[in-house]
Amino acid sequence: MSIESAVDGDALRRDVERTAAFGAVDSETGRGRTALPTDVANTQARDYFVERLEAAGLDVRVDAVGNIAGCWTPESADPDAAPVATGSHLDSVPRGGIFDGVLGVYAALEAVRSLQRRDVAPSRPIDVVCFTGEEGTRFADGVLGSTVASGKRGVEETLALSDGDVTLESALSEAGYRGTGRLDASAWDSWLELHIEQTTRLGDAGVPLGIVTDITGTARCHVTIDGEADHSGTTGMGERRDALAAASELVLAVEEHASDAAADGSGTAVGTVGRLDVEPNTVNVVPGSVSLRLDLRSVERPEIRTQLDTVKRVLDDLETERGVETTFDCDYDVPPTPLSERCRRIVADAARARGVETAAVHSGAGHDTMQVADVTDAALLFVASENGHSHSPKECADWADCTAATRVLADAIADLATTDDH
Repeated sequence: MSIESAVDGDALRRDVERTAAFGAVDSETGRGRTALPTDVANTQARDYFVERLEAAGLDVRVDAVGNIAGCWTPESADPDAAPVATGSHLDSVPRGGIFDGVLGVYAALEAVRSLQRRDVAPSRPIDVVCFTGEEGTRFADGVLGSTVASGKRGVEETLALSDGDVTLESALSEAGYRGTGRLDASAWDSWLELHIEQTTRLGDAGVPLGIVTDITGTARCHVTIDGEADHSGTTGMGERRDALAAASELVLAVEEHASDAAADGSGTAVGTVGRLDVEPNTVNVVPGSVSLRLDLRSVERPEIRTQLDTVKRVLDDLETERGVETTFDCDYDVPPTPLSERCRRIVADAARARGVETAAVHSGAGHDTMQVADVTDAALLFVASENGHSHSPKECADWADCTAATRVLADAIADLATTDDH
């Protein structure tokens, strides 16, 4: 088989589409799936992934929080050398697309299979990885497995996390993915992740592949606003402590400040109030309590800090002006992450050699790579996303672009795994 054809785009597509069947959801446009950490669909996806790893001759291990790694250690490799690692995740958001995470996992596996076909002789082992719970839909706000792998959260405290009904430890045990030990990202020589872009920049530019320079920082906050529930017909407008009306001012303030920060600063600041829980949530009762979840992002740390300061200031004003009581908690605060110049250069060289046009882009979404990049050299590659749809059944990428990106990924892995002089 020629070097050019060593990546089997049909095999890549079959693996992605087979995984799409696990948790498939009905959709009039596109293909969607729901696979939350350790649910039936996610467990089926894990089982299939392990089968495909074993079929490729990789040694499979599962760590204590369910991270899966398949290791290829050919005779040419020093088994004690720091591995090159590559992969992504297999969980999804509810009614998500079929490419997010899954493409990165199977592009990684197909890249290794292509190196095997080409008789590449790496001097380092190569790990193909699936992290647990990247999306933050269950047990944690996101990047659960990679947070543990990067040493930022302990195994025991992670296993104790609960979705309100069951702990992660119990759920993993039930699914058959409560392994042992801890996957250690700091022991890797380098890490590469391929992902669908999730916006239109590459598509608008007519460029199939993006090389990410940095990943946005993200702060996720929990706010409560407590007023007083009263009868909607008998409580005068001047007598009310309406928690939802107060919350509405906060929602608009978050939007306004993020818009100002984006216009005046890096252009990457965004602010979202994505969830409100209203009590008692009845048409004839003045709302007495509201719980809000906020998501604030930018590639510039000071822009996130000023957004947080704005939220705190607005809450103080609401207490004074509306007589409500508020709480504020920011338990998820990940700083912006610059990515490795070494890995980016190797990816760019591989793309150039393949004749694949690239563009430097930043990531407005968080990824497992942002955790790994804190403990080893890391790069993130984007495949152009058709019309920018993501976290939706409309999510789509051109299969030819996916195949070309996988060729670049394979060449970059081969370079990292066979050369010490970078």
